[in-house]
Amino acid sequence: MDSSAATMDDTTKQFTTGETVVGEEDIISNLHESILGHVLSFLPTMEAIHTSVLSTRWIHAWKSITSLRFNDSLLCSGKKMQKEQYVYFVNKVLLHLANSSIQSFSLCLTCYHYDSSQISAWISSILKRGVQKLHIQYADKVLISSHSLFRCNSLVQLVLQMRCTLSVPIFACLPNLQNLSISGIWLESESSTYSEDLFLSFPVLKVFESRGCEWSTKQNITIQAPLLERFSIAIWNSLSNESYKSSIKIFSTHLTDFSYEGDLAQEIILLNSPPIRSASVVIVVNEDKKVRMENLGFQAHGLLRQIREVECLKLLFYKVLVHAKDVFTHLPFFGRLTYLQLNEVTGEALLNLLHNSPILNTLILQNGVSELNKDSLTSASVPQCFVSSLKVFQFKGFNVHENELLLAKFVIAKAAVLEQMTIYTAFWLRYSDIDLEKVKDRILSFPKCSDFAMIEFSDVNSS
Repeated sequence: MDSSAATMDDTTKQFTTGETVVGEEDIISNLHESILGHVLSFLPTMEAIHTSVLSTRWIHAWKSITSLRFNDSLLCSGKKMQKEQYVYFVNKVLLHLANSSIQSFSLCLTCYHYDSSQISAWISSILKRGVQKLHIQYADKVLISSHSLFRCNSLVQLVLQMRCTLSVPIFACLPNLQNLSISGIWLESESSTYSEDLFLSFPVLKVFESRGCEWSTKQNITIQAPLLERFSIAIWNSLSNESYKSSIKIFSTHLTDFSYEGDLAQEIILLNSPPIRSASVVIVVNEDKKVRMENLGFQAHGLLRQIREVECLKLLFYKVLVHAKDVFTHLPFFGRLTYLQLNEVTGEALLNLLHNSPILNTLILQNGVSELNKDSLTSASVPQCFVSSLKVFQFKGFNVHENELLLAKFVIAKAAVLEQMTIYTAFWLRYSDIDLEKVKDRILSFPKCSDFAMIEFSDVNSS
């Protein structure tokens, strides 16, 4: 056998055995335990532990892993683990870990109902190991130790997607937390009298997300996060219908992305923040909460005034105009706004918004307009953005109502720099007797102010 053939045989043997060999030396197996543990941390935890069968050298290598990922829906030898097997597996791993610190811990429980004390024990165990990234997902109710959570100074990223109650101390500080995302959680104060406000300090936090959580309406909450860049909160189905008002205050000098969804049961106050660049405001009225209807317009104004320097704004209202027709009156001046998306608006309100947005470039209407008549458009002055900046207009949910045709005609006739108008017809029109081709021809016959305007029609499902 010549030398080239011998080399080929050696190479084939290496690939067959799965070894990395240089001069008959297994480089990977000779790595230090800590390095092997780091390498195995990139694998799902169950697969990392399976490497223990490779050789005696690998029996304990998995104990040095620094990233743990548990998911009870993953298959083991082609089958899903029974609940008892899975609990034993997690307990064994946590018991035999050699590392005193863990970089990342992910626990996704979607298949079984677990004892609350068991989950709490797992979380407490990992918090004691100085975990940096913690992600817990569990659908059922559970009680966890909020004391150990708020004392874990090593946390850099915290994601809690679970139905649990967190008892928040009057003053809490997580000095290294950069990303916080919580959903489905009830937050309450440790104070039994609710006489003191809550103060949460996150010195290096950059992203805050809260979705579907219940916040105490009896206390003001202050979030001190000077480096916060993105704040997103969605508050649904508040349990309280009492008349008192509380607030959530956010101190940040770097905030540029703001998102709110809820019924304005709690006032959002932005303090020391720079001009918001991108904002989404979704207000959903709960008609069962009658006590909140009186000041709805005033509360909405208060929120919009704080983001008046926004460049990109999504403003979605649901059942708001029925109870607060004054929402769009006395609007702030949106001097930097270039992109605007609306879903519930009257003709008068739309004109007010356009007049207060002089450099608007893109306008998207999701559901057209209501209460628009020909006389109001005839007497209306042309908004400044029509003269100099409005280039894109998208009309979604077009129902061929007369007021919608009037609006389309107004935009086409007055928007001097318009480049593209896209009309998305409502889905029900395909089952109606309306001749859409005639409607399109009518719209295309409207006189155009801009020679560059392209008018297109599209089915709503293709938007």
